[in-house]
Amino acid sequence: MKPIVQISLDVTSSAEALDLAEQAVRCGVDWLEAGTPLILAEGLHGVRALRERFPEHPIVADLKTMDGGYLEAEMMANAGATHVVVMARSHPATIRCVVKAAHDNGIKAMGDNLGCESMVDGAKLLADLGCDFVIHHIGYDERNEYRDRGERMPSPLDQLKQVVDAVDVPVQAVGGLSLEDSIRTPEYGAPLVVLGAPLTIDADSFQAASSDLDAILTEICDRVHAYGDIPI
Repeated sequence: MKPIVQISLDVTSSAEALDLAEQAVRCGVDWLEAGTPLILAEGLHGVRALRERFPEHPIVADLKTMDGGYLEAEMMANAGATHVVVMARSHPATIRCVVKAAHDNGIKAMGDNLGCESMVDGAKLLADLGCDFVIHHIGYDERNEYRDRGERMPSPLDQLKQVVDAVDVPVQAVGGLSLEDSIRTPEYGAPLVVLGAPLTIDADSFQAASSDLDAILTEICDRVHAYGDIPI
C-alpha cells in the first residue's frame, strides 16, 4: 500500500476546518479527518462542508462510536464521509454494526484500540470483526496523566510493530507523536501517517498552529510519499 498522509482537523468550526484543509491539500495531504472536536461542534454539517469543498478527497469521520453503530456510520456516509471510526472498547455487536453499515454504504470502517487493556488484542479484535483499518491510539488524557505524575508518557511506537504484526489490515499510529516519529511510522509497517495535535494543532487550545504550516506539511508529505509501497 502506498503511504497516506492524513490530517486531523481538530478544530471547533467548519470555517477553521475548511481553511486548514485547504492549506493541507495544497501541500499534498491525502486524507482529511473531521476530528472529534469538529464533529462535536458541527456534527454532520462539518462533514458535509468538507465534502462540498473537497469532492475527491477521502474524509474520515472520527466518531469514536461506542453504541448505535449502524445509524451513526450510515449518517456520516450519507453526509459524505468515506471512513468512520468505532472503538474497540465498545461491545462487539457495535463494531459489527459499524462494519456492516460502512460496507452497506460503500465506505470503510476504522477501529480504534484506545484504552484497551491489551492494545495488541484490541487491534486483533477490530480486524477479526471486519474493520478495514486499525488505529493504534494512545489518548490525550492518558498521556497527560503520566506527564503530570512526572513519568514517561506512553507512545504509540512502544507497541506499534506488535500491532502491525498482529493484524492483516493497514495500521495508523496516533497520540502525541513528534514530527519525526510520525514520519517514521511507515518504517514499522504502518502506512497511514496521521498529523494532528500537537503536530499541526495546538494541543491545549485546539487552534491551528502558528508555525510555518505550509513548509511543515509539504516536507512531511514529500518524505512520507517517498517511502513507496508498504507491505500489509
